[in-house]
Amino acid sequence: MKKLLSIVCALWSFFSAYGQTDTIFYKGADISWTTQLEAEGHRFYNTQGEERECTALMKELGLNAIRLRVWVNPEDKWSNKEDMLRMAKRVKENGMELMVDFHYSDVWADPAHQTIPREWQNLSFEDLKKAVATHTRDVLLLLKNNNIEPRWVQVGNETSDGFLWEAGRASTNMSQYAALTTAGYDAVKDIFPNATVIVHLDNGFNNDLYNYIFDGLKANGGKWDMIGMSLYPYWSIMYKHVKDADEAITRCMDNIRRVSRKYNCPVMIVETGMESAKPEEGKALLARIIRQARTETEGKCRGVFYWEPECKPTPYVLGAFTADGYPTAIMEAFGEN
Repeated sequence: MKKLLSIVCALWSFFSAYGQTDTIFYKGADISWTTQLEAEGHRFYNTQGEERECTALMKELGLNAIRLRVWVNPEDKWSNKEDMLRMAKRVKENGMELMVDFHYSDVWADPAHQTIPREWQNLSFEDLKKAVATHTRDVLLLLKNNNIEPRWVQVGNETSDGFLWEAGRASTNMSQYAALTTAGYDAVKDIFPNATVIVHLDNGFNNDLYNYIFDGLKANGGKWDMIGMSLYPYWSIMYKHVKDADEAITRCMDNIRRVSRKYNCPVMIVETGMESAKPEEGKALLARIIRQARTETEGKCRGVFYWEPECKPTPYVLGAFTADGYPTAIMEAFGEN
């Protein structure tokens, strides 16, 4: 009996560490622009024309999670840790789960831009690791001191060639990218031991990219609990990575199955978006992504997040709201699944 109990406890510990006991499928959105839009006078409405706070409206539309980015020291203060906290409080008030997305930059971090924050630019590599850890802990302590616990934390945003360039560029120094990732991972666990730490890449359909990065992390002691993917059929077609949306989605679902098996961890589509000018088509594509992610990935995909649905269609073409603050048909995909 004692031996059986020890086996059960060991299995529970293993599955808990990798988020395997979480059977909820999460439908979420990154709405980090909300406070800036509000300051500019923008308002949000449900389909009945009733004004709503953006976070509450997301819940009304069928979402159960919110993702928020955080920059180190942005010039205009939007998406700094205090701005993120304002939104995180709304997430908690609405009973939704929170994902924190560390960009480790003063501005956008993505596959084309991974700029070291101004205050970190002259640091040695050892001090850069300390800066990552300190910043991560400081932001998460701010949440903890306000009784807010994130379910997931991203260490970097779309780090398909690493982050904090040039020090952490994966293609030229994979070991340093892995060390920076581990510094962030360990800092997250210092504050929130139960949080799921995500490493996030773009082009979710590209299995070669995911093998390259996660083999490199694994070989160099990099740590993660979950793999995050971006899936944007619109951009993938535009840049001729795929011939159509069907190819992008089909290959992404296959990639989810393959990497979850290979690296023994769950996966999340942490960013997706559809063309706001074609809402019915966007609704169909998003509904398909949610349905297949939930039912055709052997239970390994834990959710789908839309990136900035609340944005005005000009200049951002992949939002899911009208210019005057109403959800388009795209958002109906969340309620139907």
